[in-house]
Amino acid sequence: MDYRPLMKEKFITLKSTAVPLPVENIDTDQIIPARFLKATTREGFGDNLFRDWRFDGDNNPIKEFALNNSAYSGKILVAGKNFGCGSSREHAAWAIYDYGFRVVVSSFFADIFKNNALNNAVLPVVVTDKFLQSLLTAIQQNPKTEVTVDLTKQQISFDGQAEQFEINAYKKECLINGYDDIDYLLSLNKEIREFDLAH
Repeated sequence: MDYRPLMKEKFITLKSTAVPLPVENIDTDQIIPARFLKATTREGFGDNLFRDWRFDGDNNPIKEFALNNSAYSGKILVAGKNFGCGSSREHAAWAIYDYGFRVVVSSFFADIFKNNALNNAVLPVVVTDKFLQSLLTAIQQNPKTEVTVDLTKQQISFDGQAEQFEINAYKKECLINGYDDIDYLLSLNKEIREFDLAH
């Protein structure tokens, strides 16, 4: 089974339009329903991202849902407070990545989801409630609103508004270099050998 996180892309700065999902307390079962967790690789999970919100019982797209609205697109998902609560399934991060999102913005993330996202090349950006509401309003009023996420500066901005965000220094380095935990250790190979020889 292939469970090693895929950290193919280097994340430095992302400028993109965004998809608004102003719903609080979105749990992992809503992100990827449990009946889709049988696969042993990450590919294809994006097809079932928010499955029960995107499609009705007859498998028809629900027009009102943001991901089905052609006005909205981009690599940034802007969601309500307490995103990723519920079970600890890593599949939620897989589904978000596989769908094409590289950033999720919220004013609060469940800790396990936040770590799973960081381990799978998805950057969870925590902003204040005020900034989040301003961003959601801007996107809903103008779907072409561009959002810039600068990981090196730890800053998110749009329409002249900007806010700093926090991130673990180790996870930041991994994202910037496209590393998973194993890649990071391999990157230290020279230092480890020198330390070993010196002792």
